[in-house]
Amino acid sequence: MFETAALAWRAASAIFFFFQPSRHQVSSLPRPKPHADQTLLSLLQRCSSMKRLKQLHGQLITNDLLSRAPTLGKLIAFCCVSDGGDLRYGRRVFDLVPRPNTFMWNSLIRGYSYSRDPREALVLHRRMLRCGLLPNQFTLPFVLKSCASELASTEASVVHALIFKLGFESQVFVANALLSAYSSCGFIGLARKVFDDIPNRNVVSWNSIISGYAQAGDCVEAFNMFRAMTNSNVESDGFTLVSLLTACAQAGNLGLGRVAHHYIVITGVSVDLIAANALLDMYGKCGELFVAKKCFNRMALRNVVSWTSMVCAFAKHGLLDVARSWFDQMPERNVVSWNAMISCYVQHGLSREGLDLYTHMQSSRVIPDEVTLVAVLLACSQTGDLVTGKEIHEYITERITKPSVTLFNSLVDMYAKCGSVDIALDIFRVMPEKTVVSWNVIIGAFAIHGCAFDAIELFRQMISEGFSPDTITFTRLLCACSHGGLLEVGKYYFEAMSIDYKVPYKIEHYACMVDLLGRGGQIEQAVELIRSMPMKPDIVIWGALLGACRIHGNMKTGEEVMKQLLELESDKYHLHDSVTFCLVELENKCHVTCNLEHMFSDST
Repeated sequence: MFETAALAWRAASAIFFFFQPSRHQVSSLPRPKPHADQTLLSLLQRCSSMKRLKQLHGQLITNDLLSRAPTLGKLIAFCCVSDGGDLRYGRRVFDLVPRPNTFMWNSLIRGYSYSRDPREALVLHRRMLRCGLLPNQFTLPFVLKSCASELASTEASVVHALIFKLGFESQVFVANALLSAYSSCGFIGLARKVFDDIPNRNVVSWNSIISGYAQAGDCVEAFNMFRAMTNSNVESDGFTLVSLLTACAQAGNLGLGRVAHHYIVITGVSVDLIAANALLDMYGKCGELFVAKKCFNRMALRNVVSWTSMVCAFAKHGLLDVARSWFDQMPERNVVSWNAMISCYVQHGLSREGLDLYTHMQSSRVIPDEVTLVAVLLACSQTGDLVTGKEIHEYITERITKPSVTLFNSLVDMYAKCGSVDIALDIFRVMPEKTVVSWNVIIGAFAIHGCAFDAIELFRQMISEGFSPDTITFTRLLCACSHGGLLEVGKYYFEAMSIDYKVPYKIEHYACMVDLLGRGGQIEQAVELIRSMPMKPDIVIWGALLGACRIHGNMKTGEEVMKQLLELESDKYHLHDSVTFCLVELENKCHVTCNLEHMFSDST
């Protein structure tokens, strides 16, 4: 049986090199030379290309050395880890090994942890455990890296338990990987506990916890850790500064950002291109456009990230023409640059310009990514461009192997807002993974089309599948009840959201209820609800009540609403067209004059 397995292994391996000796040829192969194993092992260690590796693989087959674990392990390691390797080739070789050793497993797990499919590293780790092999201190950091990439918090917790079981908690590089995994998954509290338990922290430990607080948006705590780092006589590096500047950029904390800049100037620490771009980005996102431009002009070396940061800085603060001018001047553009400009147009309501730029991007032969597609689908939703939306859908089907849940949500939203709610529901049904956002999108889709009962049924399915509704869920559910005229149902869910689901009321929920009560003719109850609100009513609340007064001809309450509208701060609120329409309709319906010219002159 052993000879049969060995023959099968040699034959399968030979396929990779278009070399498959016959049974007679295999049996007549010469015995391996005494030093052939060491020679080929030495050659594998110096190998620099897949072409050369395949030649050496052929020599292994010819010399009957495939059963030698060290040599075969080096071959798999080159394929999986080296810059010139081929992970798929290494996986094919690995799968033909009857009993891979720990080194081979580590090489393959490490390769997948750096690949586009890091989840496969987690699958391999579980398979390794099922085979009866325990991971070592070199396995777990790469498994945890995959946990961080995939935001796999459950797997990270399992690995954490395994670390304690195997006694690796004192290994600083294992602890650093665990710290980074928890930070990436959003569990900064657990990350801090891991950090506090590390006996001999190094600069990577400090950088990981600072980066964790930066990702969590807590730039103050990130700076507190930086201060503790300097007090511990641990010298910071470029990664430390990038994390601090990134935290300030995300939080818009210009004061702490300047502190980081001053530290760079005072200490004279070397600033590479990455840190310089982080500094530029911080000033741009904090609104210091003049300083950002000054930093840009002083940079000895710039890249596409530098230019893109300037484009985003101007666009974020509404200077779209300036942003487009910088975009057009870019010496080179990548997909991130195109995404930045397209997203800027869409976010500022210029969806048609965003779609035109996407067409230009296609003509420039730049391959869009998911960020591009999400932005373009949003533009299609805003303009009702179903044709382009369907083209994007076809592109996703043909080109995107595993669309993210965000991309699926965007597709559902696009079809719903373009009127194809049935297609939106079909896509929702086949989604491999759903989030609360997914349910909110589909419930909102039926709400805007007046399908109140369908929206309520979807809400019930959402609850039955274990999802917890949020403020947006109830906004869309109450909106569905309002459009469907389901007064009692709307009242029930308005009370249930606070009592049963512990979701706090926001002003948009009160607006939906005022609209629901007003449409149902219960204007006095709507007025009482407004008076009981813990926050000040805005123009949406008063506009909803004014619309109810128009529908039911309630002039008395309508006059009170008009007074409230005029009392709103003129520099903060402006009478919306729909409010103006309600005023005119109320005037015509009640056959009275509301003196609109006087009202508008006072409110502007």
